[in-house]
This record gives sequence, C-alpha cells and structure tokens, in this order.
Amino acid sequence: MDQEQENIIILTDEEGNEIEFEELDRVEVDGKEYAVLLPADDEEDEAIILRVELEDGEEVFSHIEDDEEWEKVADYWQELTEEEMDED
Repeated sequence: MDQEQENIIILTDEEGNEIEFEELDRVEVDGKEYAVLLPADDEEDEAIILRVELEDGEEVFSHIEDDEEWEKVADYWQELTEEEMDED
C-alpha cells in the first residue's frame, strides 16, 4: 500500500453514502484527539475536523457539536500549519 492510500479514510454519512477523505493530520487538544480530513473529491480544498473516539477498540469519528471546541481545534491546527510553512 502506498503512502497516499494509507491516508484515505472512508466514512458513511447520515444517508448511508460512503465518502472518501484524505487524513491530513491528527492533533490533540485538551486531551482529546481530532482528525483533520479533506474530502477526496472536494475541489474547493475545504478540510473538516472530526473528534476521534474509541468505542469497543474501534476508532469512531464524531462531529464537533460545540462551536467553542471546534474553534479551539481549528485555531490550533491553523497555528501548526502556519509554523510548518514558516519552517519551509
């Protein structure tokens, strides 16, 4: 399996449709793990952030319902990506 395929995650939406995402990054904020995902077929390049939780040993991706929590994670990830760009 090549590196690109390893970063592909398939999630099922509320209507049962399977959607492919590329996992761009994983970050930990306030002791919780989050995945930054980019829809594989999204030409607008707008990433989404989902909380990663373990249920029965399986990773479960959950929407972040709390706006404050989402903002905190989004700001943290943006800071990380800006730091990485500054290093290049």
